[in-house]
Amino acid sequence: MPVGLWPYNVAITPDGRLALTADNGASGASDGHVDTVSVIDMEASPPRVIDKVVVGDAPEGLAISPDGKTAVAVMLKGSAAVPKDAWFRHDRGSVVALTIDGKKVTRGEEVEVGRLPEGAVFSADGSRLYVGNYIDSTVSVLKLEGGRISDTGRVLTLPGRPAAMRASRP
Repeated sequence: MPVGLWPYNVAITPDGRLALTADNGASGASDGHVDTVSVIDMEASPPRVIDKVVVGDAPEGLAISPDGKTAVAVMLKGSAAVPKDAWFRHDRGSVVALTIDGKKVTRGEEVEVGRLPEGAVFSADGSRLYVGNYIDSTVSVLKLEGGRISDTGRVLTLPGRPAAMRASRP
């Protein structure tokens, strides 16, 4: 299936109608160029890519809210493992919100998080998003309200570096 370059993660909506892939690009690293999230129609026979949403530089983490109306792509954005003088270097990574409406996925706002963010997970009620920042050994706590994501200002400090994050639903 022709998703974008270097797909890192796949997430499926709760109703099973769509799958999304985080297409990281440049051999799994930031390079400053835009990358995509591929949208796969799981109801088609066979399932197929029906759209690609440009999200920014190096999406790695990917999560879909419990209600299936919002997804997020976690962007590396040159926040680690690139020369400090690289034109695409950023001090922090970010999270890009994606609105899911039927089989249409659109890019929304972008919120900065910590350095080298990799994993993301929604709370069971979908009101919070937790993003693991590998280099900082922290978890950023974001709020989801009315399909919009915002920073709560809360950061959880961990004794180690978070990488992948997963949640299970009852």
